[in-house]
Amino acid sequence: MSNEIRLHGRGGQGTVMAAGILAQALAEEDKWAIAIPTFGFERRGAPVSAFLRVDDKPIRSLTNIYHPDIIVCIDQTLGRAVNIFAGMADGATLVLAGRKPASEMNLPASARRLGLVDAVSIAMELFGRPITNSVMLGALARTTGIVSLAALCRAMEESHFRDAGLAQNLTAIRRGYDETQVSTLKESCHAHA
Repeated sequence: MSNEIRLHGRGGQGTVMAAGILAQALAEEDKWAIAIPTFGFERRGAPVSAFLRVDDKPIRSLTNIYHPDIIVCIDQTLGRAVNIFAGMADGATLVLAGRKPASEMNLPASARRLGLVDAVSIAMELFGRPITNSVMLGALARTTGIVSLAALCRAMEESHFRDAGLAQNLTAIRRGYDETQVSTLKESCHAHA
């Protein structure tokens, strides 16, 4: 099993942190994983991406990911500023924060699976602000099966949230997992050339 994952978000939303927690959770499940952060404009609200490779054998490549199998977008407004689908591999899986049903989304024709969760509403309820990274980790686990919910929760417990916000972040992961709607994409959901 080899996957390349690209995570998109905005500065201050914990995109890079989410990639690190995911890598730790995957390692707990005896997978090889490496998180590769990208830093450009390091200001709150600026587009940010992080990359993660996962495999059953040691990983040698430490470069950015240009043709991801899985794309996670933790900010539902980011698609207006950045082409989050650029370079997406054929048959890719998308894990998106948003309220729109899949039938109303304009998605690339090569995407085959979609996990969709109203992450902002969950984050606002739990944290009082739209920090959706923990919710989207749960959504990723539900959509792909690449990592277990238990491993994500253990990795979160071992992160720096041990003292502040741990209970809320664990709840966010579980709710992201439970509330994600997963579907196989049909032609009506895809962008038409």
